[in-house]
Amino acid sequence: MSAADAVAQIKDGMTIGIGGWGPRRKPMGLVRELLRSDVKDLTVVAYGGADVGMLCAAGKVKKLIFAFVSLDAIPLEPWFRKARQAGEIEVLELDEGMFQWGLKAAALGLPFLPTRVGLGTDLAELGGLKTVQSPYDDGETLIAMPALKLDVALIHANRSDWRGNVHLFGPDTYYDDWFAKAAAKTFVSCEELVDRMEDHYPGEAHANIFERCFVSGVVHMPYGAHPSSMPPSYGWDMKAFKAYAAAAKDPGDWAAVADRFVGSSEEAYLESIGGKEAVAALPLPIF
Repeated sequence: MSAADAVAQIKDGMTIGIGGWGPRRKPMGLVRELLRSDVKDLTVVAYGGADVGMLCAAGKVKKLIFAFVSLDAIPLEPWFRKARQAGEIEVLELDEGMFQWGLKAAALGLPFLPTRVGLGTDLAELGGLKTVQSPYDDGETLIAMPALKLDVALIHANRSDWRGNVHLFGPDTYYDDWFAKAAAKTFVSCEELVDRMEDHYPGEAHANIFERCFVSGVVHMPYGAHPSSMPPSYGWDMKAFKAYAAAAKDPGDWAAVADRFVGSSEEAYLESIGGKEAVAALPLPIF
């Protein structure tokens, strides 16, 4: 399907999960298509980066459930910061482990999962989370992390076939598999699209980290992670991130810069940043 086809299935008020991790392997092409739409009042669930910042800046977020919103080298995502400091969004801030546990509870069809993560912090109290007591002899008190149920998940993959068999590469696949399993519908954008994965890459089935039954649609979108990184194909665009962060400084009017960072179409956006060749040449960051 096209990106517009996928975004057309996202309605006002839905809860959407966005895969990737900060400035790494974000489905930015799908996020940009969402930014071009009229959808609003979303609950966004993410280990956030520019995806979250742009959606907040555009006024599309009603509530944000997050573990962090960062561009790594720019520790606090600037447009998210503006929205939160202005009180424009509701928030549920979680520890990274609590967040993961919430996705897993949803994926397993459970109302919650017990965890020690978050005990002794203000996160549980501020988030209105409840505790449960172990029914066994230990009697331990644990946080009951509620399921983070998603209406839609958006994920960017290295490779997919039209049936939704995906391949994810790089040193870390983050928690994209749990986003997919926690969602009623998952839409995957990909760098490479083939007809049947087993015919083209029979020796790489290990890269398929979640089953195709969790995928509702596939969008062929080469370089669709930009400006985030897409290991091992290309790195993040720190020059673009710095320009994006600079635009958030006062007065920081998103409407004045949206076309620069979103574009009228994905083709126009890629052309504005130097084309696919410029993205392909971005070096992978070294940590």
